[in-house]
Amino acid sequence: MTILQENITSSSTIINGDCLDALKNIPANSIDLIITDPPYNLGRFMKGRGTNIKKMRENHFAYSGWDDLEFEKWCSQMNTLLSECHRVLKKKGNLLIFMSIIKAETIINIAQNHKFYYKTVGIWHKTNPMPRNMNLQFVNSTEAWLHFVNDATTGIFNNRGKVIHDFVESSTINNSERKFGKHPTQKPLQVMCHFIDLLSNEKDNVLDPFMGSGSTGVACELLKRKFVGVELSNEYYEIAKNRIIAKK
Repeated sequence: MTILQENITSSSTIINGDCLDALKNIPANSIDLIITDPPYNLGRFMKGRGTNIKKMRENHFAYSGWDDLEFEKWCSQMNTLLSECHRVLKKKGNLLIFMSIIKAETIINIAQNHKFYYKTVGIWHKTNPMPRNMNLQFVNSTEAWLHFVNDATTGIFNNRGKVIHDFVESSTINNSERKFGKHPTQKPLQVMCHFIDLLSNEKDNVLDPFMGSGSTGVACELLKRKFVGVELSNEYYEIAKNRIIAKK
């Protein structure tokens, strides 16, 4: 697959292509923070459950086609990804991955094989989740995130003397973040800014191998970080490009 790379601002470079190929072109020990939201590979699991997802939102990941690999193939891809993340991250660089809680142990085991020190699993709580199947079960209002440090036990942690809980709470994306289009698993700027501010410094290099609609890139522009983002989809790549340029 052809890889397109563009320097769209003075501090942001974005790449349209497969991240497993694109990462090979990023120099070793050049990235300070990786923060990303890869496919959770829950498509097959969700399709087998008694839900009304398809009726409510046809672009839901369970019906998207990009989130339903065989478990072994997904693990193999995550293994390759984390191997490359270890290579491009500086020693003591932070890695933060959003992930389904039921896949947390799998990711931890793979990451530890590539010299990532496991710090914690935390929770992002959405204050306004879609009340899907509310009369049948608990409403799904949380996603997990996993924090690692590359080849060390401690990296940058800008808590500024404050206690920082492993629990982040926010609403989902607001209307301004939908201006250029929307990704089905788009993360809000408030959440991305929280982690980028905490786990990196100004002028640091931040990488997102699964850029999606560009929330990480926008947050980096707002917080004066240098950004490298990779996205496979042409549609989401263009949304991300427009958002990062506009800082929206």
